[in-house]
This record gives sequence, C-alpha cells and structure tokens, in this order.
Amino acid sequence: MRSVCLVAALAGLAYAAPSPAPQFMNFDEIESADTPVVTGPAIEAVSQPVSYNEPAAKEAAAQDTTQDLSSSSKRDLTKRGVNDPCSPQPDGYGPKPATDSAEAFLAYQPFADTANAAGANPPQGYTTSFQNLQASVSANTYLGLYTLKTYDTIKCQQFCDAANLCTGFNLYFERDPTLAPAEACPKPDSFTNIKCTLWGSPIPKETATNKGQYRRDFHVVIAGSDGFTKNNPPSPQPGFSGPVEFGGAINAPGNYIGQKYFPGPYDAGQCAGACQANTAYDHRHPRSDGSYDACNFFNAYLLSKNNVPQGTYCGLYTKSWGKEYSTNYGQYRGSDYYSVSSSYGYTLNPLDPGHI
Repeated sequence: MRSVCLVAALAGLAYAAPSPAPQFMNFDEIESADTPVVTGPAIEAVSQPVSYNEPAAKEAAAQDTTQDLSSSSKRDLTKRGVNDPCSPQPDGYGPKPATDSAEAFLAYQPFADTANAAGANPPQGYTTSFQNLQASVSANTYLGLYTLKTYDTIKCQQFCDAANLCTGFNLYFERDPTLAPAEACPKPDSFTNIKCTLWGSPIPKETATNKGQYRRDFHVVIAGSDGFTKNNPPSPQPGFSGPVEFGGAINAPGNYIGQKYFPGPYDAGQCAGACQANTAYDHRHPRSDGSYDACNFFNAYLLSKNNVPQGTYCGLYTKSWGKEYSTNYGQYRGSDYYSVSSSYGYTLNPLDPGHI
C-alpha cells in the first residue's frame, strides 16, 4: 500500500488527496522544472538537424516519474564548435538592399512583399500564425534549423513533416555577417540567410520575440518572418487507444492519480511513459488487499504561459473520462496566465484491473 513516505519518494509526481479534488496546475512543479538548454538556433548557426529522440524522452519520463531524474530528459542541442575569428561564413542566398545597414535591411520592401504573399497562402494542412514580423521564434519547444536557398514555405513544411513532433515552422530573412566578427573584423559586410526553424508546438505571434543581436559591431536583424502551425493531433501511443480531442484539460470528480510536467516539445509519449511507470510502481507496492492504482487513462496537453508554449502537462487517472469533463482551460499565477491547448486523452487497451 502506498504510504506518505512512498508518495514523497516519487519526486515530481503530485498525488491527489483521498477525496476528489480539482486537478489544478502544480505551479511548484512547473516553476522548478529544468529549462530546456536551447530555445532557438545559435546566432551563427546555419544548420541544426532535429535531434529530439522520442523513445529516449519517453524512457526518461518513466524514470522521472519514479526517481528524481529530471536532468535526464534535458535535450542537448548546444552549438557544435565556434567559428574562427574572421573566417568566411556560409554563403547567404537571399537578396539584400543596396545600402548595407541594419536599418536598410529592416526597411527593404521585397522582404515584406515575399512574407505577406507566403503568409496569405499557407501550405496544405497548416495555418498562418503570423506574417511579416521583424522577429523570429524563441521558445522551449525548439527542434532544429535549416538554411534555404529561397523563401520556400513548401520546403520548410517538408522539413517539418519529416521531423517527429514538429507542429510549427518559422521562415524568415536574417542579416548575417560574411565573416565571423572578431577584433580584426568587428563589422564585416553582410549577406542574407533564409532560415527555416522547426518547433514542437504551435507558434503563436507571442513566440516571435527574437529581434536579433550584435556580434561585435555587426547588427544581426530579422525581417519577413512568417510562422505556420500544423493542423493535426499528437501521435497514437502503443498500448493506448486515442488520441481523443478535448476542449480543455480534464477536471474529473474522481479516480485522479497525479500529474507530471515536462518542459520542451509537446510530446504525449512522455505522458504515456509516466502513466506506465506509475502503474509499475504501484503494482510493486499494492495495498494490503492486493489492489493498486493502475493508470488506465492520461490527459496530455500543451501548457503555455501568456500564450508562449512551455511544455507537456500530463494528468493521470485510474479510469477514462470524456470530453464533458475537459473544463479546465487555464489558470492565473499572479499576472501570468497559464493556458491549455492541444488537449487529448488516451485510454489503456486493455484496461488494467488494478489488483494483484
């Protein structure tokens, strides 16, 4: 039988009281979670292939449910190597204004015209989230980067479709230096890169906060930034039926086991791993009558703070619940609003009777 000490041993998994209680968000867990290493491409990067590993993330989620191993789920997408001082940079293929300055780049009308035309015609299966901004996306859910030869939404969409968990992409023009800025070349000439970044979440306008930065005296800026979000549910999970789409998060009158939060890309597989690990743990620690809390259902959703995606939130239950119980659309924490989106339910198949 699970005791108070055993509950405490399950670091990070918050259990409900014996009587039914609302499944409010666990802000202590959310705020104490490790922040992903990377929230966007390195400023000098021209390519960062997607390296997120779903099976590894699911296994890490299972371990994190029964042990205090939060660091094991952190992705390492740090940049590889540093450019030598004044070394030539990979050629930029985009157009550039006649005047080589950040101000002229931002005012260059062809960038705006291209982005507006692309945003008006999103790829099939996608919705335009924003268009023609002078900032790129920065969020916990970064997956990878490709540099293109043309401002091609279809090519960027194809990269997204080929990457597991990718549900959004950002395409933009970036003013970059022709040489790696250093003491001997603090402000080299510029060229234009056309960058395609992939994201493991929807990317609303609020995520476009990266307006560039300085590299020595060279000013990196961004123009013609369009964002697109895929219109599809998360992947099925082995051993579970679903996903079943909900309106908000489940707020059931009973059978609630606990909750788990994973910062980073939206990955329902992490919830499946947490659910299965919870059952395995309880099976090893049954009550005196041989019963245990089997996780037969989980609710996975994308948690956002002020409409900026943060990570995957999971609610675990001993029985399945329907859409009519998905009534938790979000909560305030002070002046910050934490919202629920992409909420889906998965039911174990076959069900676990919860008895030895």
